[in-house]
Amino acid sequence: MPEYEFVDVYVPRGVSRKETTRLLTDHAEYGHWELYRLSLMRDGSRRVRLRRRIIRQVRATW
Repeated sequence: MPEYEFVDVYVPRGVSRKETTRLLTDHAEYGHWELYRLSLMRDGSRRVRLRRRIIRQVRATW
């Protein structure tokens, strides 16, 4: 079963959809995050949860 780490990003209501897309694209491209959940609040703000897989190194034994 893969393990993931999560980060929550809050986008205020004054930020345009285009700016939000750019922000999330930067997170995905440079931080290897993927979109897990996006919640649009009643006031127009967005709560975004991103996740990325944790890769554990297996220790080599000789």
